[in-house]
Amino acid sequence: MSLVRLDDVSLAYGEQKLLTNVGFEINPGERVCLIGRNCAGKTSLFRLITGIVQPDSGLIQYRNGIVMSTLDQQLPENVEATVREVVTEGLANLKALVDEYEQLAHQKLDKAGLKRIDDLQHRIDELDGWRVDQRVELMMAEMALPPDQPIAELSGGWRRRVGLAKALISKPDLLLLDEPTNHLDIVTIQWLENRIRSWQGAVLFITHDRAFLDKLATRICELDRGRLLSFPGSYDEYLERKEKLLEDESTANRLFDKKLDDEEIWIRQGVKARRHRNQNRVRRLEALRQEYTDRLTPLNRAQISIETADQSGRKVIDAKHVTHGFRGEELIKDFSCKITRGDRIGLLGNNGVGKSTLLRILLGEIKPQHGTIKEGTALEIGYFGQLRETLDPEKSVAYIVGNGSDYVKINGHDRHVIGYLRGFLFSAKRAMTPVRSLSGGERNRVILARLFTKPTNFLILDEPTNDLDVETLEVLEDRLDEYKGTLIVVSHDRMFLDSVITSVFAFEPRGHIERYVGGYTDWLRQGRPLAETDNPHLQRGDAPAPSATEKRKLASRQNRKLSYKDQRELDSLLPKIAALETAIKALERQTSAKGFYDKPWHDTVPVLDALRIKQGEHEQVTARWLELEEQKDRA
Repeated sequence: MSLVRLDDVSLAYGEQKLLTNVGFEINPGERVCLIGRNCAGKTSLFRLITGIVQPDSGLIQYRNGIVMSTLDQQLPENVEATVREVVTEGLANLKALVDEYEQLAHQKLDKAGLKRIDDLQHRIDELDGWRVDQRVELMMAEMALPPDQPIAELSGGWRRRVGLAKALISKPDLLLLDEPTNHLDIVTIQWLENRIRSWQGAVLFITHDRAFLDKLATRICELDRGRLLSFPGSYDEYLERKEKLLEDESTANRLFDKKLDDEEIWIRQGVKARRHRNQNRVRRLEALRQEYTDRLTPLNRAQISIETADQSGRKVIDAKHVTHGFRGEELIKDFSCKITRGDRIGLLGNNGVGKSTLLRILLGEIKPQHGTIKEGTALEIGYFGQLRETLDPEKSVAYIVGNGSDYVKINGHDRHVIGYLRGFLFSAKRAMTPVRSLSGGERNRVILARLFTKPTNFLILDEPTNDLDVETLEVLEDRLDEYKGTLIVVSHDRMFLDSVITSVFAFEPRGHIERYVGGYTDWLRQGRPLAETDNPHLQRGDAPAPSATEKRKLASRQNRKLSYKDQRELDSLLPKIAALETAIKALERQTSAKGFYDKPWHDTVPVLDALRIKQGEHEQVTARWLELEEQKDRA
């Protein structure tokens, strides 16, 4: 039986129809990704499922006794609370049942009261509600959270982690995640992927991170013009099927339009024809006209244009022996690089390691404590991160993008700002909307639209993908791929990085920044560690390991020469990796077994610690194996 089922559900806000006669269900164990344009109604569908809003029409049915939990886009707001207090909020409903039971237990009860306390006991037993405090402690230990740390002192990524603990602690049958990767760095995203993949309940999630989607989703559902379409399989399979659907829709529309044109010609014929016309045919024409009026017009595809400046000099930036830090900690140590015209560089590192600091040093906004930065000639710089704080909330989108003018200049030609904004998916009405009314994704599109009107030959984009829908992301990738200038990107979107960059600056331990050729996937194969986050335990236990495909590719390169000692070490590593993976799977089976978290603290914590240690050993052995394979590759 399905956990949740929607039958003919419709929802509208004013004239905007978000859902039209939608049918949907989610079954136990499914991991369904919900995609669609910004403001298509994805979050509204979440709110319908959780009962926060009611449908205009239709029926929503739930399995009896279902437990649901949600991780919202917004970070935990109770900044005065500690981590323990916020995580405990995830059991608020259960705690209320326990409190009611304890109150009734001290009262003299009539027949109805005895029935109620009996029902409460069964429900609390069913939900494992007698060990609330122990469950909170175990969840914080499992997720390596600092129990007494105030939320106000945590970074965005750690607040997101606390929010996830709050969502998971109730052991929901259905977990709803709204943009769970927002504010997370790559290592934490990979940790989250592993955590969700081992989750035994059903998951419904919204994400713009296509790598995250591809790793987790067993089914993709797309909200498109009020309809909900379901696509089993991978993201690539979804793209193929969606393209075929759009082609079929276009063909059907052309045939319909031809039929309607023929009928309109017939109805406009002369007096004799009108005198003998068939009334049934007239009624059919009226029905065709209504169908044409009601037809869902395919949405315009984003059409992003980037204004380019004259070519810069060959040398863009020359950095020599740059060192910089804060409070005695060196974020950047003895960093040197030459950035030349046309370079496409991705900055890769965990939160808080100094990526934005390096950008500001390269731009001359911060003077490094040691070393020199020299800029090249004829540079026209566009910096995405700079513009986030400059949006006047009271000004309209068109006013901000056009800087008060009705026209913008794109590639030497004047374009009306309303027409230009249509390419960024703003209707004429939406273009006149004040910024304060926009969603996060719409604000980012405004910033990109404004930035791309400025002639540049050196683009610096600091987290440009946040809150953008998947379609806009893909169009942005296409335009950046065509961009002839120099590009530096900071992003935690792995697929985006693979699409737009040709080299990586990786922030490694002890302030070292190393340059690697290729994109994110190429860097991943190097097996090199990133500088640790503010939680080194997580970094050691959950660093990325190569996929089975990558292992086979690397293991097949047996004809390269190493020293006898290194070759013997290499030969011994794959069996070690296999043994560690077997041990990890055995420990994971223990942690996912029913009732594991009901055991006493002294029985569960050693298992969790052993799991993290084995994961850390696996990462170290895998890194050494990859290092030797790369060494053999270069021989």
